[in-house]
Amino acid sequence: MTTDSAFRLATVSDTTALVALHDDAAHWMLRHGIDQWKPGDKDAGHFRHRIAEGEVWLLESGGRIAGAYEMWWDDVPAWGVRPPVAGYVHRLMTARTHAPAGSGRAMLAHAERRIAAAGRQLARLDCLSRNPRLRTYYEAAGYKVVGEEPAKRAADGSSYGVLLLEKRLGPAATTVNSGPAGAAWEQAR
Repeated sequence: MTTDSAFRLATVSDTTALVALHDDAAHWMLRHGIDQWKPGDKDAGHFRHRIAEGEVWLLESGGRIAGAYEMWWDDVPAWGVRPPVAGYVHRLMTARTHAPAGSGRAMLAHAERRIAAAGRQLARLDCLSRNPRLRTYYEAAGYKVVGEEPAKRAADGSSYGVLLLEKRLGPAATTVNSGPAGAAWEQAR
């Protein structure tokens, strides 16, 4: 991460950049044999809806969008109805061509701080069961697999299962540098 890196909430004017970031990440995944996202799956309407309904955070570095993630305060489709003890991280994505090293972990740390600041004790996320590389990444960041949603049928006729992962947040989650990226953030992407 660089000292000029900062987080900001996305606005509707960022939807084109978010679609491009998502599609670039999806293309990168496909080139590297990672079966998670498909180009074109999330359009401007998706991101406009997420911006209106919740929080979409951008990581900017060097005057460019280096990454983004969505923060949800419930996730009934994947987790069911739950008490309000968690925040849910979705669509963690980095600009593979120019995001500083450590951007993914920095965004996870930012999300964890947001969740802890809201008084919630758990950070939750999910990934496709057939994506062992992403599972390993999240587990290395302190997330534990706590369940699996069985295979569901997608609109294109394929089926997929989803791993449910969570991380218990302690007092340290609220004390990590929340300003421009600093040395406290991990250096792995």
